[in-house]
Amino acid sequence: MSLHDRVQTDIIAAMRAGDVLRRDVLRMVANAAYGAEKKNQRPLTDDEYLAVIGREVKTRRESVEAYTNAGRQDLADKEQAEIDILSGYLPAPLSEAEIGGLIAEAIAATGASSARDLGKVMGWLSPRTRGRADGKVVSGLVAQALAKADLTAHDGGTH
Repeated sequence: MSLHDRVQTDIIAAMRAGDVLRRDVLRMVANAAYGAEKKNQRPLTDDEYLAVIGREVKTRRESVEAYTNAGRQDLADKEQAEIDILSGYLPAPLSEAEIGGLIAEAIAATGASSARDLGKVMGWLSPRTRGRADGKVVSGLVAQALAKADLTAHDGGTH
């Protein structure tokens, strides 16, 4: 079953169960996906649908932070509940160890040796971490790893 079909089925199930929050959250995702389909003039692949869900989660995370900072815990809690619903459609997040392993693999695969190679490494990593890790976090970890590699190369006199 495609992700699109799963969301549609779950909207119907939420309606039958009287779960208003779940129904509304899934309808918002379905509408966002529909907009993307219209823009692309074709149905979305499961990966593209995951990207839509990921954007919805990211928007809600930003809202949680804003509401929390504004002292509106009630609204922050509602946004968090929506994140919890949407998270059920995303692949399991990568652990720090898994991200580290992928970064090492990416550096080896691309032959990256300095911070200048960040884009090359991220280009290799992005499809493998999309929806499973925050891009900013991954980018920061890659920059750290490349800085260490750069220092090692300079300290070792091999450069």
